[in-house]
Amino acid sequence: MKRHLISAADLTRDDAVLILDTAEEMARVADRPIKKLPTLRGRTVVNLFFEDSTRTRISFEAAAKRLSADVINFSAKGSSVSKGESLKDTALTLEAMGADAVVIRHHDSGAPHRLATSGWIGGSVVNAGDGTHEHPTQALLDAFTVRRRLIGPDAGLGKDLAGRRITVVGDVLHSRVARSNVHLLTTLGAEVTLVAPPTLLPIGVETWPCEVSYDLDAVLPKSDAVMMLRVQRERMNAAFFPTEREYARRYGLDGDRMARMPEDAIVMHPGPMNRGMEITAEVADSPRCTAVEQVANGVSIRMAVLYLLLGGSEPATTPHAVTPNTVRPEEAQ
Repeated sequence: MKRHLISAADLTRDDAVLILDTAEEMARVADRPIKKLPTLRGRTVVNLFFEDSTRTRISFEAAAKRLSADVINFSAKGSSVSKGESLKDTALTLEAMGADAVVIRHHDSGAPHRLATSGWIGGSVVNAGDGTHEHPTQALLDAFTVRRRLIGPDAGLGKDLAGRRITVVGDVLHSRVARSNVHLLTTLGAEVTLVAPPTLLPIGVETWPCEVSYDLDAVLPKSDAVMMLRVQRERMNAAFFPTEREYARRYGLDGDRMARMPEDAIVMHPGPMNRGMEITAEVADSPRCTAVEQVANGVSIRMAVLYLLLGGSEPATTPHAVTPNTVRPEEAQ
């Protein structure tokens, strides 16, 4: 892997499979009575969040702590940023404190790339979501969830998602999750289809490595996984569809539509959900919906990313067995 994780497009197929396989071992650690590993003892991970977050911030914090790293949570609200401090000066402050990794979420697209290439930070930079650009660890946990559900935890080791058909539905225009998923899922061999009203598709989407459809009902019967995106009304400064009711009628996933999906197909959502709009409560609470499972998988994926960036370049496994007792990342020290 490279030194930073800024974009899902930076990951090769081997990089992505290595992260997924390492996350599988980290998930086994979560089943132990004692869930901590000494791998990153003495390392400092800073969660630098300029935007509100619940799942991502807590997930990165849990991941770092399970690897025994020291964690500093930095929120722009109540900090010197609210007094006008620049990203550069904030970064130099973190560098002076000895940050080995900075996990950054920022409202401006490109901020993590700027941090990684500026020389302000000597450690690794992980993009936890920048503007409407990308969210690579979300795409990784989504791919991890698909592989676990459709192939199986042990059977999936070393495998990609070749031939799997994944449909991404909703507000693609404002979604960094959609962009990262298109990059990563196609790298892993999946066939991706975007479904959205024309007003919620970005300019140039025809150049993306995926199909585009405006008819959800036509795509559902041939989908192995359907990922529903949140309608990001806080980013909308114009009317992108007539009414919420009309959007739900054409692009919302309800019980009738879910019944048209293949029997073993799954429903995904990155959260938070707008229940009753892009997804009904019936679907959100069904066993086929992986939203809560995705949150748990996010901790395993982020443990894997931090381990590979800071702890070692090989999977956290021994070559001769795959059991909980063989996970010894401390050997990479």
